[in-house]
Amino acid sequence: MRADIMKTTKLTLAALALTTLTFGAFAADQVASDPLHQTAVGTISAQGGTNLDSLEAQLNAKADAAGAKSFRITSTSGQNNLHGTAVIYQ
Repeated sequence: MRADIMKTTKLTLAALALTTLTFGAFAADQVASDPLHQTAVGTISAQGGTNLDSLEAQLNAKADAAGAKSFRITSTSGQNNLHGTAVIYQ
């Protein structure tokens, strides 16, 4: 009986640890408008993108590094060397 309780406790703690690690691995979501129940906490910028996908990827990486839950691209400019800004949300 005691061994079963210990085994259950170990499995529960392992599941909790894995869940915590999994939730920490989520990337910031790109949104088209201000997300509900989130607050703007700053802005980020990136430059040197060769196309919109690469610029979006750079902004996403910066949002992740800042610990943002989501980000919204607010401006892009340039032709072959793109620059962009985004608002990040928590």
